[in-house]
Parts: sequence; structure tokens; C-alpha cells
Amino acid sequence: MAVQRRRPRTFQERKNMLELYDDRELIKRYRLDRQGILFVTDLVRNSIIPQTLRNNALTAELKVIMTLRFLATGKMQQCTSDDLGTSQSTVSRVLNSTNAALTTPNIVRQFIDFPTDLQTLRQKQEAFMRIAGFPGVVGAIDGTHVHIISPTVNEEAYVNRKGFHSINVQVVFDAAYKILDLVPKWPGSTHVSRVLSESGLAGLFEQNYVRPRCHLVGDSGYPLKRWLLTPYRKPQGEQQLNYNRAHKGTRAVVERGIGQLKRRFHVLHGEIRKSPERASRIIMACVILHNICKWFKQRINKGLLCKLTFWVRKTCRQEATINKFVFTLLFTQTYVQSLSIL
Repeated sequence: MAVQRRRPRTFQERKNMLELYDDRELIKRYRLDRQGILFVTDLVRNSIIPQTLRNNALTAELKVIMTLRFLATGKMQQCTSDDLGTSQSTVSRVLNSTNAALTTPNIVRQFIDFPTDLQTLRQKQEAFMRIAGFPGVVGAIDGTHVHIISPTVNEEAYVNRKGFHSINVQVVFDAAYKILDLVPKWPGSTHVSRVLSESGLAGLFEQNYVRPRCHLVGDSGYPLKRWLLTPYRKPQGEQQLNYNRAHKGTRAVVERGIGQLKRRFHVLHGEIRKSPERASRIIMACVILHNICKWFKQRINKGLLCKLTFWVRKTCRQEATINKFVFTLLFTQTYVQSLSIL
């Protein structure tokens, strides 16, 4: 009988994306620039770094880049392996390990944390007040469905009202489109009111960890509570119409925010071909990375504003010209931050 010989291992050439692309190209492909990618790598380095460099082991940076590419595009794993010079099975293992490292409780608490201190709550209220004049709002809440493949356990529970399998994700945004709270574990058939009632967020408000006169705004699918304001179903009179108008403009933040999140990480737009547990972890990882993207964008904008203002004050002699330029710059920065480009 002929002896079957073991096929020799082959290693494809691996590209160093941090050297191959500039920051603009990195953001287009991975949603973060070089500094942001290294920041995320440092967060999870101890959990994903290889124990040895034998057998052409992957670096922690390449594992993070591989994960970001998959989350940003939502492509098949084989496409990611072709882009980065690894096998499909390696991509699968890297995704599972990196997402697990990125969604550990200490990292989740660092980037997704509903505020309870007075100063931060007042800042949230002031930011929402500037949108439509609605007082006391600290967050906008809504649910969104993320499509998954048919699970092998409790399959019928994951079929939502639109007829496809999904996870019902509860999310709360602030006025700057940062995500303050996330619940990504409930089957698609679960109603949003139940998701809220059994969440830790409801406990924060019911047990007065969040000070009185701080409100969330939600659509008519949520129950009316002293801390959760919903619109009038049949408004009567000018006051109720004005209330609904301001409520709609304020609550639009969460709808735009969900759109930003799903456009930034396209894996949430398509069908996640994972078990519900791993799909929930992918959703959590996307939200953490979304908040990191927001943090880096704000820091870059503030740094750019300071540099440009300093340059203007050096080159412009007339005080009126300086003040006009600075005002225009501030307005432009506020407008750019309101867009959903990044």
C-alpha cells in the first residue's frame, strides 16, 4: 500500500499594511489610522501575542488588522486571507481570539459606560438641548436587528417580525453619537420593552443611580416611564404637537447613530455567519471600536483646531480678521462632526 505523504506547508507573502498605506488609506480599509490601530493592538496585546515566533507566527498588529478588515467589510473570511496572505482557517481562529480579547469586561467598561456623575450628565443634557430644545435628555434609545444565520438551538426564537433570523440589539447614543449602553444578546423575536426591562440600564434609573430629571427618549414601542419619554400617539393641541416635534428631532440622534455604526462596520449590515454567542461578541467589538473611532476623531479635530488657530494668529494682523477666521473654523468643525463620514 502506498504511503500518503504529508503535503508540505507553504507560507504566502504577508504585507505590512502599516507601512504600505498612509493614514487616509488605512482609515478607508480598517476604519482607524496607524495610531488608532496601534492603540487597539496595545489593548489586546497580552491576550493575542504569540507565545513563540516559530512556524511564521502572526504578530499582534497583523491579528488586529485582520479583525478590523473583516469587521469593516463583512466579506467572506477567504477574501481576508487572500488580502493578508494567510489561510482561511487562520483568519477564523484570529477573529475568534481577537474579538474575545477585545470584549473582556475591563475593556467593555472602559469604552461603554453610562454616566452617573452630575457633571457628565449635565454635559449630555446641554448637548441634547442644543439639538431641538428638549430639556433633561441624557441619551436616545432604540433597538436594531443584526442579521445572523439560522442557529441550531432555539431557532424559532431568533426569527423577528420581518421573517429573518436576527439578534435584537438595544443601543443608547449621546448627542455626539457615542454609544453609552449596549445589550447585544436577545433573540430577534424579543420585544424591545422586555429587552429594556431586564437590562442593567433600567436598574440604574429605577434605583436612582442616575439623578432625577435625567431622561432617555425612545419611540412609541417603549413604555412611558418617569425617566423614559415617548411621543404622544394622538397629539392634541399645540403643546403636544411641539413636544412631539422636539422629541422627534432629539430621538433622530439614535437613528443616525445606528446608521453610522452599520456603515462603519459593514459586517453588521449583512448576515453574520456565526453562532448567536459569537455574533453578540462581534457586535460588542464593533461598538467598542466605534467609540474608539469617535474618540480619535474628536482628538484629531481639537488638535487641528489649535494648530490652525495658532497659525492664523501669527499670520493675520487685523484682529477682526482673526476673530472672523476663528469663528468660521469653529462653525466648520461643529458641522463636520455632525456628519456621518466617519
